[in-house]
Amino acid sequence: MSTDPCEIKLKRVPSRKRSRDGVRSHLTPKKNVSSSETPAGEEELKTYFEDPESLFGSVDMKRKPAFLSSPPQYCSDHEDLFGDYDSILGDCSFMARLEDVEQDAKRQSTEKALEGSSAVDQGWGGGLRSSSPAFGALKTAGDHSRTTCGEGHAESDTMSGLNNKLHEDIPSSQSVFQQEVFTGTERGDTSTPVEKATGEHHIPDGSAERQGPKPHARWSMTDRMKRAMLENASAPSPSISKLAAWKEAVMTEEMDAAANTVQTVSSEIDLGPFYGLPTKVKDLIANLRGIKELYDWQKTCLTLDSVQQRRNLIYSLPTSGGKTLVAEILILKELLCRKRDALLVLPYISLVQEKVRGLAGLGLELGFLVEEYAGSKGRYPPVKRRNKKSLYVATIEKAHSLVNSLVELGRLESVGLLVVDELHMLGEGSRGALLEMTLAKVLYISKSTQIIGMSATLSNVEDLQRFLKADNYTSDFRPVQLVEYVKLKDTIYEVHPQEDDCFQFSRVLNFKYSSSMQKVDPDHIIALVTEVIPAHSCLLFCPSKKNCENVASMICKYLKKDFLLHREAEKAVLLQELRSSGGGALCPVLQATVPFGLAYHHSGLTNEERKLVEEAYTAGVLCLLTCTSTLAAGINLPARRVILRSPYVAMDFLKRSQYKQMIGRAGRAGIDARGESILILQEKDKLLVKQLVSSPMESCYSQLMHDNGKGVHSLILSLVGLKIARTLEQIREFVLGTLLNVQESHTCPERKLWDITQDSLEFLRQKGLLKVSKDCENNLVLEVTSLGRATYKGSIDMTYCDILYRDLSKGLDSLMLNSLLHLVYLVTPYDMVSQCKPDWMIFFRQFSSMTAAEQKMASGVGVPESFVARKAAGQTLLSYNHIKLITDPTVAARLYLALVLFLLVKENSLWSVANRFQLSRGFVQSLLSSASAFCSCVLHFTEELEEFWAYKALLTELTRRLTYCVRAELIPLMEVAGVLEVRAKQLYNAGYKTLSHLANADPSLLVQTIQNLSRKQANQIVASAKMLLTEKAEALQEEVNDLLALPPDLPSF
Repeated sequence: MSTDPCEIKLKRVPSRKRSRDGVRSHLTPKKNVSSSETPAGEEELKTYFEDPESLFGSVDMKRKPAFLSSPPQYCSDHEDLFGDYDSILGDCSFMARLEDVEQDAKRQSTEKALEGSSAVDQGWGGGLRSSSPAFGALKTAGDHSRTTCGEGHAESDTMSGLNNKLHEDIPSSQSVFQQEVFTGTERGDTSTPVEKATGEHHIPDGSAERQGPKPHARWSMTDRMKRAMLENASAPSPSISKLAAWKEAVMTEEMDAAANTVQTVSSEIDLGPFYGLPTKVKDLIANLRGIKELYDWQKTCLTLDSVQQRRNLIYSLPTSGGKTLVAEILILKELLCRKRDALLVLPYISLVQEKVRGLAGLGLELGFLVEEYAGSKGRYPPVKRRNKKSLYVATIEKAHSLVNSLVELGRLESVGLLVVDELHMLGEGSRGALLEMTLAKVLYISKSTQIIGMSATLSNVEDLQRFLKADNYTSDFRPVQLVEYVKLKDTIYEVHPQEDDCFQFSRVLNFKYSSSMQKVDPDHIIALVTEVIPAHSCLLFCPSKKNCENVASMICKYLKKDFLLHREAEKAVLLQELRSSGGGALCPVLQATVPFGLAYHHSGLTNEERKLVEEAYTAGVLCLLTCTSTLAAGINLPARRVILRSPYVAMDFLKRSQYKQMIGRAGRAGIDARGESILILQEKDKLLVKQLVSSPMESCYSQLMHDNGKGVHSLILSLVGLKIARTLEQIREFVLGTLLNVQESHTCPERKLWDITQDSLEFLRQKGLLKVSKDCENNLVLEVTSLGRATYKGSIDMTYCDILYRDLSKGLDSLMLNSLLHLVYLVTPYDMVSQCKPDWMIFFRQFSSMTAAEQKMASGVGVPESFVARKAAGQTLLSYNHIKLITDPTVAARLYLALVLFLLVKENSLWSVANRFQLSRGFVQSLLSSASAFCSCVLHFTEELEEFWAYKALLTELTRRLTYCVRAELIPLMEVAGVLEVRAKQLYNAGYKTLSHLANADPSLLVQTIQNLSRKQANQIVASAKMLLTEKAEALQEEVNDLLALPPDLPSF
């Protein structure tokens, strides 16, 4: 038997059902111990109970008695009395030993009792008044065995030897008996209750001791302990001692503090080692993104005090530094650890769609929903989900509407995290004003919502910090080194912004130009691109869309024929897909450039063409894109070399932020060791370019005053409508929390902000959107009119809200329902009219092909056939009587655009419609997207006005048709992110006719069945379909739960 000294540790196991084999220890009794066997260590056991300090010492209790040091043995199910708890027994039957010790102690107690009753009194007060009750004092309330004073004396002697401190952490269910012992001893009762048949049982002095114990009058200690353990297993758990009570009080206080922290700071649950997330998240990021290790700055940012304490944060890095991954990890922590929704705001629809596709796989694996809010997609208010949390991915416009709907229902607190990508968009016109309004409302209403802003480096980030009450983290990290160059004539100079002469000679171009090539390519573009393609990728930014196409065509004419052989088969497939996307039509420029591995990229492409070109470039099939500056702000397409054809965008000189965005695409992480940017400049622009490359970033300023203060008008209208602020004082308080107030001295230096606010209130009142009334206390309060409510709920521009109301009212008088033309006209965006001048001959031909009912409708809106005929003939707008015609040119131009949309809704291909109206297919695509979004806005506008009830059903269906413009059976497939018309037709013809078919498809089979579909695309399509199907199923389940739920205000009597 080992007698090595060691500490005695009593292990407590949670009370849940589990296998006993996993928790065996040296304290577990051995199996099938015969009562006839003499256990080893008998004398040590007796000494241990009578005087534990004799074994352990009064100070250092590290040595265990031999009976506690025996090898682990196993107990039988009969002996394991605690069930789900560990038994505190030795290497033989603890109960048998306890019985022996009890009998010995009782015999000694009886002998002492014969000497006098004083010994009895001493025994009663022995171990039972200890501040920490002994383990051996267990009892049950139902134990009514008779006993004598001598027996009680023996029991107290037995239990007085037990060491209290060694047994503080006993199972809590055993504490009831001890609590009753405490109560009993406080009253002076014995440790064993006395049966009360006829009142209280009185014991004559010394009679019990002289009579001796009666064997049938009491249970043995073993039986009593067994019964106590069994009965206490289901008993409540009162405090065991003063120390335990104190610990419980401290724990309660800490839990209360934690509960408050949950509501005000964080309710985070640590799920694993990956920044509080399970390792599964790290594995998913590695598998889905190919990212196996974070950059040092990302690790630092994720462990900032701002992140840990949930303070607002702005972090700024150069383009391609990995900002998005940090935001995604923080979003996952919010969804999984804190169990709250999150909102991600992105600047463009294409970025929203890309992000929804990219996050669908993570959502399916980790159990959260990804909901798209872009264009006409998105539900207001969002479904309130009980089980799963949602990530809303939204454009700036949709995020503003989403926040308004949550504020109206008092659910903004459900959004725990708001992430804004490209925070510098705060300074971008009307979209910046909407973003500022959204952030200001969240700051004012939901104090528990954390705001994270990502941006390129800004010169006045301090202003944004004050506005958002945020900390700032900045780094100049780039995963790939970027070297900047400029080219002047045939010489390349390296840029050193910190030097006095920032252009330092690097090399002279070594490319032999013929005289004809020199005339066609004076800027040596061919020499610059052929240094990197086709082995590496290159982006060539041009100042205009037309220049993109011309430069791509020019380069192809002088490339060697070897370029045609590079990935020839894949380029042939790309041409076939481009032709299919156009319904058999193919752009002649792309037809000539794609075989050489070149293409152009600008807003003139359709959505399908743009998607095909981007995927081909990412895969390396295309090695050179000639593009406009919009590519730099959109989807991430990195390159080995970035060339800027000119320091101009259209006629405007480049801004520092635009320049940094463009050159930031240079360098592909994990592929290139370095990236290069080359800006081609002329001698006349040399000084301006020096300022461009060495100047700080532009400042970001509030846009609430943009376009004569439209932002202020919209802000105040929504504040009153949402009941965020209804008095002048409340409006003043809110306005003080805007970025406009922070930058008041710069944005409105001539007038005070409060004067501007009061002028805005007067403007809204005169326009019929606000009214002033009095409350019950005779105080002036502001209220929105029905038109005002419809305006802010529909997100209608105040410039057009009264015009829209007039058009809709007029439409009710003679609404044409045998054709969609009238409805399409009513939802044609007003702001698109100025971007297109009608071709009057085309207009007249289209007008002549209209039905009689459609021509009557046109006359009803103010465009008679005679007007169009005179314009087509080149006549003036004056009649023969020199009276100006009543037709408004803007109304006529709007009808012209409505005819374009009308043909698209009738399922004509975009290419054919663009050719018929002599418009670029990119403009037609943009018109269609704007119309579907505006139709959704008009729908919400009419829902708030009772007189327009008839429009609701009509506009709901029209929104769907404008969004997709395909046969009805293809719409469920096109709802999936990444599935456009051509792909939807392929899937439908292959038998995948519903969303359920697609969600349950095998990606491997899809690749084999669908032509030109990669495995990555198949995985994304299936994941997006599963996510959308789950989202719809969850929404229906929530409706069912709401229907079946007991009404909270159910009358009761």
